[in-house]
Amino acid sequence: MPTYVARVRDAKGNAKKEKIIADSLSDARSALREQGLFVQELKENEAFDINKSFANFQTSMVSVTVKDRAVFSRQFAALVNAGVALVRGLGVLADQCTNPKLKKALMEISSDVQQGVNLSEAMRKHPQCFDGLYVSMVQAGETGGVLDEVLNRLAKLLEDVARLQNQIKSAMSYPVVVGVLATLIFLGMTIFLIPIFANIFKQMGGDLPAFTQLMLDISAFLTSPSAFSLFIIVPSMVFAYKQYYKTRVGRETMDRFFLKMPLFGDLIQKTATARFCRTFGALTRSGVPILTCLEIVRDTSGNQIVANAIDEARKEIQTGGMISIALQKEQVFPAMAIQMISIGEETGEIDKMLMKVADFYEDEVEQAVKALTSIMEPIMILFLGGMVGSILVAMYLPMFAIFEKLG
Repeated sequence: MPTYVARVRDAKGNAKKEKIIADSLSDARSALREQGLFVQELKENEAFDINKSFANFQTSMVSVTVKDRAVFSRQFAALVNAGVALVRGLGVLADQCTNPKLKKALMEISSDVQQGVNLSEAMRKHPQCFDGLYVSMVQAGETGGVLDEVLNRLAKLLEDVARLQNQIKSAMSYPVVVGVLATLIFLGMTIFLIPIFANIFKQMGGDLPAFTQLMLDISAFLTSPSAFSLFIIVPSMVFAYKQYYKTRVGRETMDRFFLKMPLFGDLIQKTATARFCRTFGALTRSGVPILTCLEIVRDTSGNQIVANAIDEARKEIQTGGMISIALQKEQVFPAMAIQMISIGEETGEIDKMLMKVADFYEDEVEQAVKALTSIMEPIMILFLGGMVGSILVAMYLPMFAIFEKLG
């Protein structure tokens, strides 16, 4: 069990430090109170513990997924709706949580709430588990006294996001698997098969076709010590790309390129539209101010060009303009989505309209994923066949030349 260090005051008001061993912060606090001590500060002992250090390392390597947050939100909403106290509900969910990072965060949030901190402020301390969108909606739910409703909306929002992500991953998994397989086959044949033919061609003498000589040169490079330079060049290129993408210019350039990519550009645009409308609609429905909504949606858009368009809409709102007009100027979102948002602004039911647009474009993404998968399958089969076929053709071209001479 962990050891906790506390600054306390006794019944006479004397300040002192105490060490106590307990299962959790709440248990340590309760034990100190039973001793008649008033707790001023309580924290876990920072003494080095190799087991604890290893556990912390494992926790830091784990990420909290959208599905993890969705499950927590749904369960927490049920407990709050049933009238269970926040501290007890958080403790129950922490005990049964399988994600170590989320479990640790929930334990700390429970301790903060027990000390009188608002739930949203306690969650704000754990951005890796609860982002600005989540915290803002929880804060709106606390303010309006409808925390259970907001948590249910969050659960629905996160479930929709998770479903959208799974659709994108399913579209990408096939070409990635086939691409990796084709590369491995190409490398295997180039490194192990071509050298056998190279020896045969060497014994035969004569000039080789240009394509065959190219494949032999590639094989010679991959089987030479110089090939190890690829282990430096490839990671360096990846690192350089990541550094470039971190810059504002690089991010804007690449994100604009992604939006204009054939096949994938349309899917990225529809995904961004669905995410924008779903998130914006959930925030406005929960009572979050419009400007705050746009700021949160901008930061969670995932594409700098889309984020710029949302930021322009936010500036337009500040000067008394309309969101739809600002979005139309940027020409990022589809015309139908902008028209629907405009109707929502005119009727005063923008949250309902945003949800309808989100539903429509999520269906569009699903259809686009199916279409993209059906298109990618023959393309990847041709790619795989082309890589293998190119090696076979290169190896048999000299033999055809010999047969012609013999004939």
